[in-house]
Amino acid sequence: MSASQAPGHLAPVLDTVSAATNSPDVEQPYRELGLADDEYARVRDILGRRPTQTELAMYSIMWSEHCSYKSSKVHLRQFGEKAPKTDVLLVGMGENAGVVDVGDGMAVTFKVESHNHPSYIEPYQGAATGVGGIVRDILTMGARPIAVMDPLRFGAADHPDTKRVVNGVVAGIGGYGNCLGLPNIGGEVVFDSSYQGNPLVNALCVGVMPADRIQLSAAKGVGNIVVLLGATTGRAGLGGVSVLASASFEEGAEDARPTVQVGDPFTEKLLIESCLELFEQGLVVGIQDLGGAGLTCATTETAAAGRSGMRVELSTVPLREASMEPHEILASESQERMLAIVTPENLPKVLAIADKWGVLATAIGEVTDGDRLVITWHGDPVVDVPPRSLADEGPVYHRPMARPADQDELNSQHAERLPRPRTGAELKRTLLTMIASPNLCDKSWITEQYDRYVLGNTVLAQPEDAGVIRLSEESYRGIALSTDGNGRYTKLDPYAGAQLALAEAYRNVAVTGARPIAVTNCLNFGSPEDPEVMWQFAQATTGLAEACQTLRTPVTGGNVSFYNQTGDTAIHPTPVIGVLGVFDDVRQRTPMGLRNNGDVLFVLGTNSEELSGSEWASIMHNHLGGRPPRVDLAREEALANVLIAGAQESLIAAAHDLSGGGLAQALVESCLRYNVGARVRFNEDAFLALFAESTARALVAIRPADVKQFTKMCERFGVRSTRIGTVDTSSKALEIAGQFSVSLDELRAAFEGTLPALFN
Repeated sequence: MSASQAPGHLAPVLDTVSAATNSPDVEQPYRELGLADDEYARVRDILGRRPTQTELAMYSIMWSEHCSYKSSKVHLRQFGEKAPKTDVLLVGMGENAGVVDVGDGMAVTFKVESHNHPSYIEPYQGAATGVGGIVRDILTMGARPIAVMDPLRFGAADHPDTKRVVNGVVAGIGGYGNCLGLPNIGGEVVFDSSYQGNPLVNALCVGVMPADRIQLSAAKGVGNIVVLLGATTGRAGLGGVSVLASASFEEGAEDARPTVQVGDPFTEKLLIESCLELFEQGLVVGIQDLGGAGLTCATTETAAAGRSGMRVELSTVPLREASMEPHEILASESQERMLAIVTPENLPKVLAIADKWGVLATAIGEVTDGDRLVITWHGDPVVDVPPRSLADEGPVYHRPMARPADQDELNSQHAERLPRPRTGAELKRTLLTMIASPNLCDKSWITEQYDRYVLGNTVLAQPEDAGVIRLSEESYRGIALSTDGNGRYTKLDPYAGAQLALAEAYRNVAVTGARPIAVTNCLNFGSPEDPEVMWQFAQATTGLAEACQTLRTPVTGGNVSFYNQTGDTAIHPTPVIGVLGVFDDVRQRTPMGLRNNGDVLFVLGTNSEELSGSEWASIMHNHLGGRPPRVDLAREEALANVLIAGAQESLIAAAHDLSGGGLAQALVESCLRYNVGARVRFNEDAFLALFAESTARALVAIRPADVKQFTKMCERFGVRSTRIGTVDTSSKALEIAGQFSVSLDELRAAFEGTLPALFN
């Protein structure tokens, strides 16, 4: 089913179900709801009868790709089967978000999810409700949300429609997050024509809680009360997960605006505070947010997790529109809602706390014995199903896989054969062209629309390599977070591409001085019904699982987003990887900017002639082909050990990872951060030194008095250190000896002017 067939049209389709349900000779329109023939037959087998109108809608939602993970389950199991043994993981995959122990009696929960299709249809609300949804996922674990991040992918920067999407998405993220009072500490912005009709709007949230106060979703305790908290229920979002997130885009998908949820951050803020007070007083047995699939998902998943039954009276649900039917109430994705399970004796306290915060709270049902979810409408049953059949026992597909027919040809087109600059003047022109490109230019036009320092605990934020948050004002314990992904690399080699995304996020956390401990992911791919896409997905998940095992960073949870394509054209496969690191003391963090005159510059790691998939090949030649840079996880770990130990011993004045754009990009960003110049000399080919994208490398600045101790540390960890120059605070230029010199003013003009010119 294409997106143009249903969003906004889902309610009319459902309206026909009632007549069909009451007419045994009339076929139910299950295909229009996204169910395959065999899936519909299985529903009838489970129930032993024809489903009611509302039951059919619920199965179509819960068995959708977005909710059931029916095409990805068989591959995602690797994250558990190959998970490294670690004592930091408190809650793994299966709950709303993973939880890790960060010490000092504190636990941190974090997760990244997608809101891709809604953000193309209605960019502001699509992005805003993506932030709101991921924040509630963190809240359900018992944590106070403390920061957000947004990895973003857009179409070609100069395409006429990109301005609409970029401006709307950025405004939506800033509008919702700023109103919640949450700092936005990092993320990415990538432009590529493969995302033209299908931007990727991924959202990450992190929260902190006492390690002994983790909340789970299970509805347990016969007689316990089911309480709906938060906003009233309307028709917003009908068909969001079953259609928008579980089907391909076609021309005319913009007509689907009625299915995009509408957010209210002020209601969400009150909901957050009221829930946190409920947690602090121990008044909640189980809790689940209402996001995708709304009440359908919340009731079935909490009952299934608790191995219990549940009875709900839908007529008690507060509605925005009195004419809503049962199937609409259950399918609604109205935002800012939570479902809590509380004991009867605690119900008055729960209602009083909600009232104190101005949050609507309504008892809508109770936990029952047995294994049935029974939903009534003015006393008449409209649903009587086993909840596990919806939440846990949906279809599982072993989709056909096939290596893309053009993969060999793609891999044979090596960028190393492309013409390259040779003279100093050519190198300078290349540098200025690249740093002014949409992917490498300054992103502050976007990030300045986000509040990065609200709450007062942000230690590092964009444009630093990772966001750093202080958790304790007493011990200064803190965390670092980074997200990374490279669709070009993954297109060239999905297995290596996923590992390269992990390696870069891992490296970004380590250059700040934090110790990486855990991973979340958002896997953005095309249609799972395409064997070539499924081959990419299988390769990427295997690569990520095995790399996490090697680096001892377990996957705590995440999201799969399929059907990211327009018609038959899929996006570049884009696994976005988030890595969480821990500081014993955030005062020992390492910034990226150069500051001190005379500091000695080193490149850590080994460079090679690796240009395929690079920014240079893409920007200067519009080329994609060959093999991505080699992955060496042992070198990544060794580099991280140097960077962490160097920060703890206060040996590193500044550090910046080498990734997209190579050393040239790192030098420009490090110099411009505090408007400080540098003199650099290479003993190798200057072009490769500047623009190759070999991995497991970083640029560091070391005080002259610490050089000897630092280089000995590098030797101890087996990391090559190459001295390339010095910081010069008086020159106000970046000088590449024997090649060219470029003033900081010229660099800044090229670096900072692109996005304002495109999108203002």
